[in-house]
Amino acid sequence: MLQGIELSQAINILLENIQPIRTTEIKSILEALSRIAAEDVFAPIDNPPFDRSPLDGYALIAEDSIGASREKPVELKVVGKIFAGDYCDIILKQHQAIRIMTGAMIPTGANCVIKQESTNYGKDLVKIYEPLKPYQNYSYMGQDFKKGTKLISQGEKLNFVNLGLLASMGYSTVMVYNQPKVALIVTGDELVPPGGTLPKGKIYNSNLFLIAARLKELSINPIYLEQCTDDVNTVIQKLQEAVAVADLVITTGGVSLGEKDIFHEVLPKLGADQKFWKVNIKPGTPVMFSTYHNKPILNLSGSPFGALTAFELLVRPVLGKMASDVSIPMIMDKAKLDNDCFKEFKGKRFVRAVYQNGKIRLPEGGYASGMISSMKDCNCLLEIESGINGYEKGDTVMIMVL
Repeated sequence: MLQGIELSQAINILLENIQPIRTTEIKSILEALSRIAAEDVFAPIDNPPFDRSPLDGYALIAEDSIGASREKPVELKVVGKIFAGDYCDIILKQHQAIRIMTGAMIPTGANCVIKQESTNYGKDLVKIYEPLKPYQNYSYMGQDFKKGTKLISQGEKLNFVNLGLLASMGYSTVMVYNQPKVALIVTGDELVPPGGTLPKGKIYNSNLFLIAARLKELSINPIYLEQCTDDVNTVIQKLQEAVAVADLVITTGGVSLGEKDIFHEVLPKLGADQKFWKVNIKPGTPVMFSTYHNKPILNLSGSPFGALTAFELLVRPVLGKMASDVSIPMIMDKAKLDNDCFKEFKGKRFVRAVYQNGKIRLPEGGYASGMISSMKDCNCLLEIESGINGYEKGDTVMIMVL
């Protein structure tokens, strides 16, 4: 097992041991938001499927409006009325008009639509106050896209526009890749679930909710959530249960060098193939990666910000590859510091920060990895390279956007 490796090497090892999920399922379009399309989807019909009016007014023959003005209006006979959704079999003839509403099918014979504000709103006879050109105010069949146009590409993340496109073409379902099934196990004798009385010497379990909520923000719903004590046999049992149902297992706690950092005993007894332990980042250094029955197990630090940092840096690339979702891994960007930052570390360090309008500022409060309050409102990690003593206000720095 490798120890004390660099972040880039850790990510490479992780991705070498991860395969994209290629099983699929059919979801209704209302349930498919943020899912990844498993196939190309093409338009079965033209859109719009007929020539239609883009506004409320009158459909007419453009030649009939030649010379029309408010001083000398052209008067046409109104021979019908068409609302959106109606079908009209009237064939329009010269010197005739049909009252038409937005989205309605333009009748045969008409080649333009005049907006109602340029008429007298006539019911039997309508006065036209301006001349129109052929096909003015006229939406063609297939103007948006033609039959056979690719609407969705395989691997594309389905957003609200994609789903609207699918609905506009009559699709009620779409084939998507299955999401990664993620199990989350939080260990620690000191932990008690929120909601009850806090015994002396204990703390409430925040990691379970911190990481589970972060997974949901990334459109991944964890399927197995467990809190257990620092008991080797219990943790082995929970890992076996998790691996049986999940594609990825994440744990927090028990990976440092204390007497109760039990994963150094648990994983060998389990028979896991241990790949690496410790990554040169801070916080979150004592992260461990193993595989068991070809399922990845990532053991993160027990401190909240340490666990979150390792999750952002290491778990997100894994989830991105498993889900075929390029939006999951973090995005690197540059920003200017709004205040001084003096942090020194022999390895790479990440500091929580607030990013807005090309600038970042460090939040008020402490930065200890066990502190949660100063994580509030932070939306990026400031990257401090090894050997850097800190930065001053105005310096350009690299950040990872959360």
